[in-house]
Amino acid sequence: MVQRRSVLRLALAGPALALAPRLVAASHSLPPAFRRQLERDPNAPALGNPDGNATLVEFFDYNCQFCRAMLPVVGALLDTDRSLRLVMREWPVFGEGSVFAARAALASRSQGRYPEFHRALLQQKARAEQASVLRTARSIGLDARQLQRDMDRPEVAQHIEQSNTLAAAMGLVGTPTFIAGSDSRFGAVPLSELAGLVAAVRKS
Repeated sequence: MVQRRSVLRLALAGPALALAPRLVAASHSLPPAFRRQLERDPNAPALGNPDGNATLVEFFDYNCQFCRAMLPVVGALLDTDRSLRLVMREWPVFGEGSVFAARAALASRSQGRYPEFHRALLQQKARAEQASVLRTARSIGLDARQLQRDMDRPEVAQHIEQSNTLAAAMGLVGTPTFIAGSDSRFGAVPLSELAGLVAAVRKS
């Protein structure tokens, strides 16, 4: 419960982080151990090619309108780059509804449905709150009762706490933020810019 309260405190402060949908580039020189936490955390879902030769990390929130807008862009990148590994960092900064959605999404891994649930949550028109999240869960065939039980698993809270720790250490300003290697982009990023970010990692 202590972990959940601390997660919630950070989430309630989140609207201050919601900046305009502009493109921001930044460089992050990270120690190797920190890099492993960012890219190889077993509590972080990974999409795309699990053995990919490049890793892209996305920090996002289900109530972030620009994260929702980036869903087809990220999908197009995964469709065209079959050697990309995409690490999902649930970073709920838009209040209690965002925390519930992030916990539910992470809990869906126990039912093997994270990718579908992640997409469905970003595609829903309603704000992500308990009722809308559970409704979306049922619509894709998730067992809502099991989902709510699994939301209390320790690794769920650990993932969100780790996202907050990583974001603070790197000075991230909001969602969505994409990180590849030592570079990052924040905001509504064109597909070409995102692909270029990944290509730069492969060249380094």
